[in-house]
Amino acid sequence: MKLLLTNRNIKSKGLFFSGMVIILMIVAQCSGSKTPEITETPTRGNIRISADASFQPIVDAEISTFTTLYKYAHITPTYIPEKDLITAFLNDSVKIIVSAWEPTEQQKELLFNTQIVVRTTTVAYDAIALVLNKENKDSLLTYQNVNDIFTGKLTDWKQINPTSKLGKLVAIFDNDKSANIRFFKELFNLDAQLPSNFYSVKTNEEVINYVTTNKSAIGLVSVNWIADREDSTSRAFSDKVKIAAVSDKVLDSGSFFMPFQGSIYDKTYPFTRKVNMVSRETFKGLGAGFINWVAAEQGQRIILKSGLVPATMPIRLIQIKK
Repeated sequence: MKLLLTNRNIKSKGLFFSGMVIILMIVAQCSGSKTPEITETPTRGNIRISADASFQPIVDAEISTFTTLYKYAHITPTYIPEKDLITAFLNDSVKIIVSAWEPTEQQKELLFNTQIVVRTTTVAYDAIALVLNKENKDSLLTYQNVNDIFTGKLTDWKQINPTSKLGKLVAIFDNDKSANIRFFKELFNLDAQLPSNFYSVKTNEEVINYVTTNKSAIGLVSVNWIADREDSTSRAFSDKVKIAAVSDKVLDSGSFFMPFQGSIYDKTYPFTRKVNMVSRETFKGLGAGFINWVAAEQGQRIILKSGLVPATMPIRLIQIKK
């Protein structure tokens, strides 16, 4: 009797272990065919984007609001000069950039041949402001004045105003590789080296600080840095300097325009440009979600508040007469 019970126990254990092996094999097969969990979507994930340093205030504002709304979205921005930004994008060091630059058809074709489709979304319109020292009384410049400054024909404030006591004009810009200086080089067809009275610093902030302490200086900054009156940093920068009004390209018009939203929108202020978000993502991930959000209503309202002009949101101009 004991022997029979023992044999039965052995058979039972054998059946049990055989069953377990089959179950484990089924589980292994199921787990092997299971689709990997998606870790990035248009509203969640962890990405890095790069932006032209000129647009840091607006990019910071957009990222702050977006990541507050979507707590699983983590976007880390880096701010570098435009020339370095373009190199990083074309070399696939970064998938999403914010810049006034947009790829040429030739660059698009080269990337397309490597199965990369480049998408450019214009999200705002910006302007380059000419900022002056608070004590500079010559705050009206013609378009030709600015052209002559960049071509080296105008080097002294007396050439603008014979009674000026400011002396030699000193032009300051943020970086040799910046979008600000590229804009004027292309606008005025400048192939040669800039005049000797042009000096570069490192950032838009340094341009403003230099102009604040040098009466004869004229600085080039993105209006993005000085237009948002609700932002304490932007307001502090704006209060340090005087913004020059510039005539349009029709020299005998007699009208001068400030780089404010109305003049940026209708392009009567002559130094306006696009703000583009350029992507080389191969799928609709967090980068695509962020771009779509910036181009949609909430993102465009932030652009409007910042002092720039939204690119995808209807604008209504109101003319106030005194």
